[in-house]
Amino acid sequence: MQEYEIKVKNGKKNIFSSKTKLGGSNLNGDKISLTNYYMEKNNQPFIGICGEFHFSRYHHAKWEDEVIKMKMGGINVIATYIFWNHHEEEQGIFVWEENKNVRKFVEICAKHQLYVILRIGPFAHGEARNGGLPDWLFGRPFDLRSNDEAYLVYVKRLYDEIGKQVNGLLFKDNGPIIGTQLENEYEHAGAPWEITAGTSNEWLSAGRDGDSHILTLKKLAIEAEIETPLYTCTGWGGAAAPSDEVLPLWGGYAFWPWIFYGDVKEHPPTPEYIYRDFHNNEKENYGFTPTYQAEDLPYACCEMGAGMTNFYHYRFKLPYESVDAMANIKVAGGCNFIDYYVFHGGTNPVGKTFLNENATPKISYDYQAPIGEFGQIRESYKRLKRLHYFLSTFEKDFSKTQTILPDVCDSLNPTDTESLRYAVRAHENTGFLFINNYQDHVEMKDKHDIHISMRLNNETINLPKNGDLSIAKNTSCILPFNLEIDGAILKYSTTQLMTKLEHNGENYYFFFTPKGMNAEYCFSRENIKNIDLSEGEIDWDNEVVIKLANQETHVIDITLNSHTKLHIITLSDEISLNFWKCKIEDNEQIVITNTTFLFSDNKMRFEYSNEQDKVDLMFFPPLKKKLYFQEEPLEKAGDNGFFDEYQIITKTKDIELDIKMVGTSKAKIDFTSNPFNEVKEYLLNIEYLGDIGYAFIDGRLIHDNFSNHDIWQIGLKQYYQELMNKGMYLYVSPVKEGSYVKSDSPMAARAEINHNHSEIKSITATAIYELELEIK
Repeated sequence: MQEYEIKVKNGKKNIFSSKTKLGGSNLNGDKISLTNYYMEKNNQPFIGICGEFHFSRYHHAKWEDEVIKMKMGGINVIATYIFWNHHEEEQGIFVWEENKNVRKFVEICAKHQLYVILRIGPFAHGEARNGGLPDWLFGRPFDLRSNDEAYLVYVKRLYDEIGKQVNGLLFKDNGPIIGTQLENEYEHAGAPWEITAGTSNEWLSAGRDGDSHILTLKKLAIEAEIETPLYTCTGWGGAAAPSDEVLPLWGGYAFWPWIFYGDVKEHPPTPEYIYRDFHNNEKENYGFTPTYQAEDLPYACCEMGAGMTNFYHYRFKLPYESVDAMANIKVAGGCNFIDYYVFHGGTNPVGKTFLNENATPKISYDYQAPIGEFGQIRESYKRLKRLHYFLSTFEKDFSKTQTILPDVCDSLNPTDTESLRYAVRAHENTGFLFINNYQDHVEMKDKHDIHISMRLNNETINLPKNGDLSIAKNTSCILPFNLEIDGAILKYSTTQLMTKLEHNGENYYFFFTPKGMNAEYCFSRENIKNIDLSEGEIDWDNEVVIKLANQETHVIDITLNSHTKLHIITLSDEISLNFWKCKIEDNEQIVITNTTFLFSDNKMRFEYSNEQDKVDLMFFPPLKKKLYFQEEPLEKAGDNGFFDEYQIITKTKDIELDIKMVGTSKAKIDFTSNPFNEVKEYLLNIEYLGDIGYAFIDGRLIHDNFSNHDIWQIGLKQYYQELMNKGMYLYVSPVKEGSYVKSDSPMAARAEINHNHSEIKSITATAIYELELEIK
């Protein structure tokens, strides 16, 4: 057995009001402020769960449903770039309509009670052309990204335009915009100057004027009436971020395609998955190099890698386990404001030029994100949702817990697959044990025969009390200890807490069993009168140990000596991925479904594909009103002893594609019958062997894909009128390995010699439908 221990003593964080010039109130008297450790809303801890979604990279008609998806995933803040060249590609002509209508986007966020952080540049990067700066700004007699007055004239004009667009939507006016990010990676990163000849032979500056430039931008933003409680800057890489005026933000990525533009041949394992204490003046941490005392400001993030786009020289399939493992590490390290870049993928707009950075696809910005480029829900979304529900439900108590690390963290190497990676966040004698068994670019192992001793002030908690602990590879989890639950003390559990709700005056706590673990609860006997268990074992000793059988749903009913009743519901890892939470008429509702669930305006909507012949639904508590589907009441299909079950048989149509192959690498697709009328989205799935995939309508490029040996998906619904009239054309180019340019002609002639094969292996379609249930 492998023995581990951690000393959890004097676990009380020193928390005080931040000394920064940040914070503010609105007309309703609501207040946003900062302590040195977390953000506050009306003087109460608020854990920001922020996801990046670029409105100008998505079709405006679909914004609302995508914002709802983010909210359903537990996001409470949306961050978005305002790319300068998306709005003023031609000098003096600002475009704020349709996909570029920032006002409409922010109003949709407000409608669904989500806060907004605007990243107003002027430099953004975000894999945009020139880092987001318009072409016409170059070649002028001033330095970009500086305090040069001639440059600031144009910045002021941009900020003034943004200020007009968001007028009345700022927090001070009861709007949702609580934050403004100034610049991006200032004095840390530049970007290719795309207007020049060659490929990235010229670069725009990373900046030159340090903190004074950031302060100048803040002044210009305020003058443009972009006045928000929070002003932020990226802090990593030595970027300028005057910490008394702005909140420096941090992050981390585990996949670095940008490093393959030199002599790097193999991606190294990164230190991102080793536990750190980021809010500690005495610690030096990888990727975190503040110019201020770490404990004086919250450790907050703006770019935790929720995915990554494929660059031309580095293609990979993102392991979705990497995303919640990253969040696990950051939260364990003291982060009380998390932010994912990007949470929602998108599509680069096309203007007079392609507006992408040259190393990336011209059109696609899917980013392998939790929500894909065409609204696809990925496993990373489902995994994160469980964490987000926990953080928002228990934010007031959890935000006060401090990071405690075992000694082994200082010597751990990313290639170490044997040692257990673990940490604690605790407040006095209660808290949470974090375990991570994921590492990028390393093959991890299932871990067995683990025993962890947590040495507290007055006791030692052995986890588990008897026997050993196991965890599957690529799994991360958060396990509670000494958690007070309505008067009962949960000494530990080998399950992860998600959320709780009240029903008929009794509390229900929802947990799930991490992959590879056996579900076990250990309660102090004090205050417990009786325990009812559907299946499993109970060992009544000095402490009560409950071992659950291996099944999808367990219910533990506990009666306390005070006659209070509480209920512990444990779900399997697989079922927990289908767990959703919403509010119906101010009553919290749990929904478990094998579809994507959207709830708004008292209506339940479910997205499903033509591959699903039925939609399964489970509800708790029982719905107070009837469910109606197509004006008919929906009858229960049964119950499993806890959840009410419903089932809807779906009606889908067979999908037939009119495909004409032209050789092996080209295909013409016609749409003679209209497949778009009854679908919410129509995804084309292309499996191919090659370098780059291109999709055209009548000679116009509508999508592209850098092959990473995954299925290439294109959402076609937005193009349906053109597709019905003109069809579409696919082309796959051969891989470049071994090819060369023949240039030995005595004339001005060159030709590529490439004997590699490219092939479109299959083309199929997936129809995404939506059904609606009304509650009445």
